[in-house]
Amino acid sequence: MSELQMRVSDEDRERTAQQLQRAFTEGRLNQIELEDRLEIALSAKTYADLLGLIDDLPSEQPAAGDVVELESKTGNLKRSGDWNVPRRLQVSSKYGGIDLDLSEAVIAHSVVEIEIDLTYGSGKIIVPEGGVVDVDGFRSEWGSVNTSDLPSRPRPGALRVVITGRAKYGSLTVRYPRRRWFTH
Repeated sequence: MSELQMRVSDEDRERTAQQLQRAFTEGRLNQIELEDRLEIALSAKTYADLLGLIDDLPSEQPAAGDVVELESKTGNLKRSGDWNVPRRLQVSSKYGGIDLDLSEAVIAHSVVEIEIDLTYGSGKIIVPEGGVVDVDGFRSEWGSVNTSDLPSRPRPGALRVVITGRAKYGSLTVRYPRRRWFTH
């Protein structure tokens, strides 16, 4: 079964609807186009149903002011909980590691670019459920890159995390949040 034939979730439909509404407020779609596309998006059953709805809309590219740099020489860099994720994040650590948890973060864009420069440390990135990850531009010289079962091809309406850069002597792990069995 191809990925386009896979069934979409309510969250996938909602993300696509939000992207269409943003395009309407930017003047890219008129009222009739918005209503037609929203009807299709909210009743979509597969990714193929959603694909054509946003193809003609521009993808969000990072603007110069949307870049945040995080740097550490000896300590670990950690971001988790409720934090604003910029369009582009540049993270470098010489002797420490990085731990970025995007699962509860505020993410206002459909694409987040993370550029990593690690010398002796390792990195862990947790992406929200349903997100896709592209690590084709990341290399590890003496370590490994583990994305387990995360999809890498873009999905309509899904958050796309593009990771580039390097880890000289460390590894990079990218995963979804762990499921908690005993929560109230």
